[in-house]
Amino acid sequence: MSTRYNRIKAVLVEQEKTSKWLSEQVGRSKGTVSRWCSNQIQPPLEVLFQIADVLEVDVCTLLAKNEKSPRR
Repeated sequence: MSTRYNRIKAVLVEQEKTSKWLSEQVGRSKGTVSRWCSNQIQPPLEVLFQIADVLEVDVCTLLAKNEKSPRR
């Protein structure tokens, strides 16, 4: 089973925006954004905040909850 670390793709779908649109907004290649959306790689923290800003969401909205490891 693959682990999801971010919800970038889900938020894009909710807002009816494309990964191409996001790549233009943050100045990264479509390939890089595609890999973020599929959780193959993760964006740097500063870029994650930039993504949250352009999508007008809290950065926490872009982070997937880890349900496998409950907090103790």
